[in-house]
Amino acid sequence: MEKKVTMQDIADRLTISKNSVSQALSGKPGVSEETRRLVQNTADELGYSYSNSRSQKQADKKQSGNIALIASDYAFSLTSFFGEIYLTVEKELRNRGMNLLIESIDHETKEKLTLPSLLTNHEIDGILILSHISTEYISKVINTGIPTVLIDHHDPSLEADSILTNNRFGAFTAVEHLIQLGHKEIAFVGDVDISPSYQERLEGYLLALKKYELKPVDDFMKTNVQENQAEISSLLNNLQNRPTAWFCVNDGLGFLVTSLLQQKGIKVPEDVSVCSFDNGQLSQISTPTITTMDIDLNYFGKRGVEQLCWRMENKDHPIQEILLPTKLIVRESTSERK
Repeated sequence: MEKKVTMQDIADRLTISKNSVSQALSGKPGVSEETRRLVQNTADELGYSYSNSRSQKQADKKQSGNIALIASDYAFSLTSFFGEIYLTVEKELRNRGMNLLIESIDHETKEKLTLPSLLTNHEIDGILILSHISTEYISKVINTGIPTVLIDHHDPSLEADSILTNNRFGAFTAVEHLIQLGHKEIAFVGDVDISPSYQERLEGYLLALKKYELKPVDDFMKTNVQENQAEISSLLNNLQNRPTAWFCVNDGLGFLVTSLLQQKGIKVPEDVSVCSFDNGQLSQISTPTITTMDIDLNYFGKRGVEQLCWRMENKDHPIQEILLPTKLIVRESTSERK
């Protein structure tokens, strides 16, 4: 009996992946028109049968891919930031004919290193991890061997691709903006232990000071400050000297610093300037509106999906860290030092 030609036979002939063959033959996005025509011609040449049977449909469905999106409860609660990334991920996967499964990781699950149920109850082809959970937990997910891409998080010990904001250069640009306005006493505020992104923004702050030969002032470097009103209020009350400008690692802190300074009778930007990071809703609704570094959250999600699809086809290639650019949005909260 003549051996039945399979998609794997076509893939072997063309030295491409079986998934690419499936996408080409099913008319789904993900391959170029040139590749699609080449696959179809090779299929005809080899005598491939375009079966409409249930088993063939199931195979095609499997090839389309099941993608898991995992994040902590905290990350999912930050809808103004991570919600936009999630919606883009969902849209990109739908356009590729892929299925999205979502699971949030609570504190107990994280501490017990319990893998998400969707990884054991479903056949998952790729994983997106949104923001930080814990290094130990993410390592356990990566150790499943399923291709994994981290979005807005990385760590030296994690062997997975990462899609990241260029935090150092973004923070450098923000602080340079303040320096060019004539500010020399610039405070930094944020908890660098929460996320590598915040540590990198501190490094960008220090790089800008170094370039302009400004010495960091210990009293102005608030590197373990929680994002809540009571702590920011206490910080402002206990400052021995008042900076002329503030660089805040995110818009939430920028909003709190701006509001509480004004409650103390300090005018923004007449008396002090404030600059933050992310270009989220709080920077836009604040009075005055806050100068901030813009992140293209839609591109974050799109690039994450693109990298995961590439990684699924290139499992043995070296790990990549992809830095996405930021853009300074100058608003009302910064002005020249008087």
